[in-house]
Amino acid sequence: MLILVAPASMAAEAGPCMRGVNLSGAEFGEPGGEYFKAYAYPSEETIAYFEKAGTNTVRLPFLWERLQPELGKPLDEAELTRLKDTVDLLRKHHQRIVLDPHNYASYNKVKIGSDAVTNAAFAEFWARLAVEFSNQDDVVFGLMNEPNDIDTDVWLKAANAAIRTIRATGSNNLILVPGTKWTGAHSWMTDGPGGANGTVMLGVTDPRNNYAYEVHQYFDDDSSGTHAECTGGQKALDAIGGMTKWAKDNGKKLFLGEFGVSQDKACVAELTGVLHAMQADGAVWLGWTYWVAGDWWPETETLNVQPHDGKDRAQMKALKAAFKAAKPAAGACTTLTD
Repeated sequence: MLILVAPASMAAEAGPCMRGVNLSGAEFGEPGGEYFKAYAYPSEETIAYFEKAGTNTVRLPFLWERLQPELGKPLDEAELTRLKDTVDLLRKHHQRIVLDPHNYASYNKVKIGSDAVTNAAFAEFWARLAVEFSNQDDVVFGLMNEPNDIDTDVWLKAANAAIRTIRATGSNNLILVPGTKWTGAHSWMTDGPGGANGTVMLGVTDPRNNYAYEVHQYFDDDSSGTHAECTGGQKALDAIGGMTKWAKDNGKKLFLGEFGVSQDKACVAELTGVLHAMQADGAVWLGWTYWVAGDWWPETETLNVQPHDGKDRAQMKALKAAFKAAKPAAGACTTLTD
C-alpha cells in the first residue's frame, strides 16, 4: 500500500494534487427526513459537469446521525448503500472522495466528549465507516466538519481516538484533521478554550503518519462565508500565508476544505490570489475544495458555483484555471512514511 511521496521541489512547482468542490446536499434536512425530499446526494449530471471543468476531488458532506441512527450500533444499510453508490459514481468520473461527516463535532446537537456522545462513540463510528472504505486510495477520511463550541484539548482527544480506531481496522487512508473554532485558517493561532489550534493540534498522533490538517477560510469581513462582500480578501490571503508558514515550520501538510466568494469581479480576483498562493506551495497544500455546489443549491446562493440554465457562474473562470494548472503525480497526495 505504500505510495512514494513526490519530491518536495516537484510538488511545490506542480501545486496541490487534490482540487475540487464540495458537492452538498446529503447533509440537508433533519436526520429522519425522507430521501430526495429532505436531502439528496449529487447527481451524475452535476458530477460530470465538474469533471469536465477539471476537478479531481469532491468533498462529500453527509449527516452522522443519518448514517448511524444509534450510537454504537451498525450503520444504516440503506444510507450506507446511497453513500457507497455515490462514491462509486464519483470514482467513475475520476474523482477522489473526501468523506465529510458534516456535524460540527455534535451528534443530535450534543457535543463529542460529553457523557452522552463519548470519544469512544465517535471513534466507534469511524471504525465502522473505515471498514467500509479501507485502503481505497481514492477515499479520504475527513474526521469532522468544523468543530466548534468545544475546547481544543477536548477535540484533540476525540480526534486521536478516532485516528487510533481507524488505524486499528488496518485502514491506511489519508485522514484530514480539523481544529476547533470552525477550523478557521485566520484563527488557527488564536487562543481560546482549550488552547490555540496551532499549538494544541500539534498533538495529533497517527501511527501511519498519513494525515493533514483541514482548515477553512472565507473572504467576507468576519470570515464566515455568509456575506456577498469580500472585504476580508486580504485577511484570507494572509491566513493562507500564515498556515503555509506554520506547516513548513512544523513539518505538516494542509488541506483547504472550504472557501468561497461571490460572483463580484473583485471577489473573483481575491479568489484567484488565494488559489495562486496554494499553487505556489504544493509541498504543503495537499489540496482544496471550493464551497459550494450541488443540485439543490439555488441560483441566489452567493457562493454557489452550481451551473444554472447551462451557464457557468463567474467564479468558475478562476476555478477552472486552478483545476487545470500543473499537478504532481498522484502519489503526492499521501504523507505515508512507513
